[in-house]
Amino acid sequence: MNMKHKQVIAGSDKVLVNDIRRMIDEARASVAAMVNAGLTMLYWEIGKRIHQEILKGNRADYGKQILATLSQELSDNYGKGFNYSSLTRMVKFYESFQDEKIVATLSQQLSWSHFRELLPLEKMLQRDFYAEMCRVERWSVRTLRQKLDSMLYERTAISRKPEELIRHEIDSLRNEDQMTPDLVFRDPYFLDFLGLKDRYLEKDMEDAILRELEQFLLEFGAGFSFVARQKRIQVDNDDYYLDLLFFHRKLRRLVAIELKLGDFKPADKGQMELYLRWLDKYERQSGEEKPVGLILCAGKKQETIKLLEIEKSGIRVAEYMTELPPRKVLEQKLHKAIEQARQEFRNRIEPTAGKDDEPTC
Repeated sequence: MNMKHKQVIAGSDKVLVNDIRRMIDEARASVAAMVNAGLTMLYWEIGKRIHQEILKGNRADYGKQILATLSQELSDNYGKGFNYSSLTRMVKFYESFQDEKIVATLSQQLSWSHFRELLPLEKMLQRDFYAEMCRVERWSVRTLRQKLDSMLYERTAISRKPEELIRHEIDSLRNEDQMTPDLVFRDPYFLDFLGLKDRYLEKDMEDAILRELEQFLLEFGAGFSFVARQKRIQVDNDDYYLDLLFFHRKLRRLVAIELKLGDFKPADKGQMELYLRWLDKYERQSGEEKPVGLILCAGKKQETIKLLEIEKSGIRVAEYMTELPPRKVLEQKLHKAIEQARQEFRNRIEPTAGKDDEPTC
């Protein structure tokens, strides 16, 4: 290309070049998405067909024989993408996601690599939770791995509910893209990326959060937008300052966050209630839901939380961790919290059910 042509492109035709580049990039992305969806559905269909064939046999080793023979034939013709382990994974894929319509919808956003990360999960509710959150929040494969490693499902409030209620919320998310606070908020939050060691002040934590805002929002989940720090709240002649204020697009509401270095105290509830009522009166816009509050603290006592019935005020209390514990310790803590929450729910329901069953005179 001579100098004259370069000058023309560098001038008036630069917009044209950028437009065509955009068209090419969009077309490539569209083709890649179609190929991915097609391959994912192919693997599902193969898994289904093999599964049906295996069911015809009565011997325990029948399935292994089929997979061994089939993988040899297909590998010779189509390469290692259809070897024994790959075919086994396809069968697992079908067994884990048996609804074709759901798979077809998910495959528009999730790649085969996403599904491979989900297959080791044994519980259906866990798989469905991660699959739908991945679809809605458009996680990359790397982000999905991080969410799995951090036990997001066990940390999310929804996991504390009975299974039938969890299923209802996941189905609402799948069918209506309806995001609820129990899908958004979690406990505990991992803030190890802030780099806080030993002694620090609330201001140090705020500074670190704003410095690492991208990581902070990744931990909190998609949909959060930063609004203000040290939001001034004036009541009568007194000034109060809310630590952090966010807006959540899916929930369509403001989220007020207070940071506490120590354990949660009953007075923290009254403070947050004041902030939420002020925000509801002066900051809430038309079409928005009522603001909610999140108190992040170093620790909390369960009986105190229960007696205050804090969630009735639209407030969540969650612990934060600036240093991650060993995974085994974390697993034990989360599983214990889930079981306690479900037992409390059963205790609330059973007395009511008993009263309803009493004969009337």
